Amino acid sequence: MKVVASSDWRDDLAFETPTLVAEVSPGEATRCSVCGGDSEPLPRTELWAVKHRHPKQHGGYVRFYCQTHLPAIPAPKPVAAAPARRAAGSSERRTTAPRRPTSVEDRPRAVCPTCWVEVPSTGVCGVCGETIV
Repeated sequence: MKVVASSDWRDDLAFETPTLVAEVSPGEATRCSVCGGDSEPLPRTELWAVKHRHPKQHGGYVRFYCQTHLPAIPAPKPVAAAPARRAAGSSERRTTAPRRPTSVEDRPRAVCPTCWVEVPSTGVCGVCGETIV
């Protein structure tokens, strides 16, 4: 069984992108999260929903903001240019990563032809006693 979080309208919002609340969650007038509970409720056409990232919740969290308190959204960082490729006839020697030793799981294992069980490194089957070379 796979346990997953429930799905709702907040999953469709992009992170750090202001969206009119009326477009994503219709309903009654509500308050800006910065103005507080003592402020007058505003129509949803005047509020912005912003989905913020959260370090412990992969889905993030959504806050409603009035135009006055709408946070400044930073511009996306420019993508770094790909490193230049070397010419095919380049005299530079290609460096290779050092080979890592083969792990125990990657090595083929000896199997007893009589019992079909894996044989330990001693080469003697633990079930029937046959020596495997």
